[in-house]
Amino acid sequence: MDPLVARGQAVMTPNYRPAPIVLDHGQGVWVWDTEGRRYLDMVSGIAVSALGHNHPDLVASVSRQAGRLLHTSNLYWNQASIELAEALVETSFGDKVFFCSSGAEANEACIKLARRFQWQRDPRRNQILSFRNSFHGRTMGALTATAQPKYHEGFGPLPEGFVYGEVGQDPSELIGSATAAVIVEPVQGEGGVRPVPVSYLQALRARCDEVGALVIVDEVQAGVGRTGDMYAYMASEIRPDLMALAKGVGGGLPLGALVARSEVAEALQPGTHGTTYGGSPIACAGALVVMEAVRSPGFLENVKARGEELLAGLRAIDARRHCFSEVRGRGLMVGADLRPRLGFDAKAIVDGARGQGVLVHVAGPRTLRMVPPLVIESDHVEQALGAVDACIGALLQAG
Repeated sequence: MDPLVARGQAVMTPNYRPAPIVLDHGQGVWVWDTEGRRYLDMVSGIAVSALGHNHPDLVASVSRQAGRLLHTSNLYWNQASIELAEALVETSFGDKVFFCSSGAEANEACIKLARRFQWQRDPRRNQILSFRNSFHGRTMGALTATAQPKYHEGFGPLPEGFVYGEVGQDPSELIGSATAAVIVEPVQGEGGVRPVPVSYLQALRARCDEVGALVIVDEVQAGVGRTGDMYAYMASEIRPDLMALAKGVGGGLPLGALVARSEVAEALQPGTHGTTYGGSPIACAGALVVMEAVRSPGFLENVKARGEELLAGLRAIDARRHCFSEVRGRGLMVGADLRPRLGFDAKAIVDGARGQGVLVHVAGPRTLRMVPPLVIESDHVEQALGAVDACIGALLQAG
């Protein structure tokens, strides 16, 4: 074990269980640890490194900005944040943008804005509806909206005014006169890479329109090209009221964003909300490169094609190994549930694949997850599938 691991364990809180390797540098879809071992990165920092590692344009943009201005706070304008806000508005339903530093912050901003917008009209309309298997972040509001009890344990009392439903449940049973907003992931990421049916997103939108509730789409993991669309909500042809972005939009730098319709955004008047690092010039400079790349010809087509290869390859593994109960996903956001009868969990595959030079991840104890850089190519997909297949074969034989 690298001595750095022991040093980290001695001084850092124990809430993570990182693999016993120390990553040192990367290039494209590859990363190397401090021992010189190379890995194919099918995790991309949990769907963050959209353009892979050491992308020359991203590095150049960040370097230029670092040499000019690192931080301004929200007391002053900076050019990079203005240009990024313009790009987000141009590519989405939205009219206004609020910047922050993470997905949890973006969701917190959405929740606060939805409540304040409704408070100005009817203070009794304050409930936030979210869905089981969702994940919206670790701060208290976003945590409460995350309808998974395992994340709540030990953190009570949680904020009031949150209610939970099941995807597929009749929207008229869930959304009423007390509903301020519905927050939904078009693809539930941490909950198992579960795409929400297009018809259900449309039904939620229709019911919200009937009663005057807002629709918040949490695209922290699914947005900015990850699913093969610029934003995942686009596949449903709905128009949200608010959207939370983070992860891939920064390409590796900490950046989050709330995108809103003008009418709703007007509720965020001076003094109502803020964040010191929101709109960081250096993070926005990197994000501009990501946005340009994702909007370039053929980029999203590659995401869709590589995603289909991953799905087809995992289903082919199941046909041989009878190991997956379901393979699902959209674009390069793919999950595979292990069959209950197997004598191992998804982490065993993660550990085994890492030994073969491929990094994969989980989304729950029995769900294998792959969210690689969006610039991945067919030979990389083939290598990843080969490692997973070999690992599962060895685990089945050992069991």
